[in-house]
Amino acid sequence: MSGTGAREPGEVFGPRMTLFADMLSIGLATAVTCLPVVTAPAALSTACAVLRGAAEGQPATVGRYFTALRRRLRAGDLAAGAVALAGALLFLADLALAGAGLPGAPLFAVVAAGIGAAALVVGLRACARPESRANWPSAVREAARDAVRDVGGSALVLLAVATAGLCAWMLVPLAFLVPGPLALALAAVQARTGAVAGS
Repeated sequence: MSGTGAREPGEVFGPRMTLFADMLSIGLATAVTCLPVVTAPAALSTACAVLRGAAEGQPATVGRYFTALRRRLRAGDLAAGAVALAGALLFLADLALAGAGLPGAPLFAVVAAGIGAAALVVGLRACARPESRANWPSAVREAARDAVRDVGGSALVLLAVATAGLCAWMLVPLAFLVPGPLALALAAVQARTGAVAGS
């Protein structure tokens, strides 16, 4: 029998449960890092990178997360956060206008929701791309291509967001843990996209 599933001395759970616990702790660290709002893209991108590294045998720990975040946080990351914040505020303002009863509001709301969903998918897929560590415009371009080429992956991203939102809505304290599972889902979709492209 292989020793990969064996517990280390002092380890309470097996390796799979350890990864789950690490994912939740990284989610909590990501939630705290996202509190200034403009740091959200960099925080989520770093969480994706750390969890992606777990598949390569690297430790997925909070210490590694903060080390990676400290090493990469730069003006471009804050600019990406400001653009994401401005886009979210514009989207909310558009929906508020549609809800005010303007002529053509129902059609406008549907179109705005479609554009918002597409922008959300591209933005989240950009966070999962390795290019986001150094070049956000390149990551967004590649994520937009991925979103078109891999529609199934884009649907999975929307499903992950819906699940995270539902968990946070059902039990508000879970909102501080959902960035971890969301980052894991994004990293898995990115790995899936790479495998599909490589085959």
